[in-house]
Amino acid sequence: MRNDLQQSLQRHHIEPATLSAFQRIILTTDGTVTDMLEAYLSEPIQLVKLSESLKPISHEIPDMSLKKGSEVIERKILLRGKISRKNFIYAESLIVLDRLEENFRQQLLNTKTTIGKLWLEYKIESYKEIVDSGKERVTSSLSHHFNVPMNTDFLFRTYHVFSNHQATMMITEKFPESFFLKAL
Repeated sequence: MRNDLQQSLQRHHIEPATLSAFQRIILTTDGTVTDMLEAYLSEPIQLVKLSESLKPISHEIPDMSLKKGSEVIERKILLRGKISRKNFIYAESLIVLDRLEENFRQQLLNTKTTIGKLWLEYKIESYKEIVDSGKERVTSSLSHHFNVPMNTDFLFRTYHVFSNHQATMMITEKFPESFFLKAL
């Protein structure tokens, strides 16, 4: 495992060896999580949009070269098993619309296609940089989507997506620590 990723986990008091193999894969690889879930679960994954709004950011985000007041799409989604109807991943995204190709942007806003599938469909060259991963305790607003008790520990990863040498997205994906413990 890359040293920076191992340090990020340890900073959040997570010993990588205590995670299941699939949990480590989700937290430390820059692959598309939808494809990983479909392979692991042997089930198609669908996107459920919880919210999506165009808004100015309240603070500067230097890693993305965004100044306070820059307009972004703030999007919150669930990745759900199409057959089991079980929610597996929650994701929050900040998306800089004016840095995306027009057709990609329209599909993102007007369909329930995952970002990863749009990257493939439009053959968007991208680079993902994981900037943090760890564990956090979540409240009822998130725990109820996963049928877990309030104040459950969730594992997360946050990464930036770059395309054409510009940061286009910042995505944080979360799932209950109790998920993906066994091989299927």
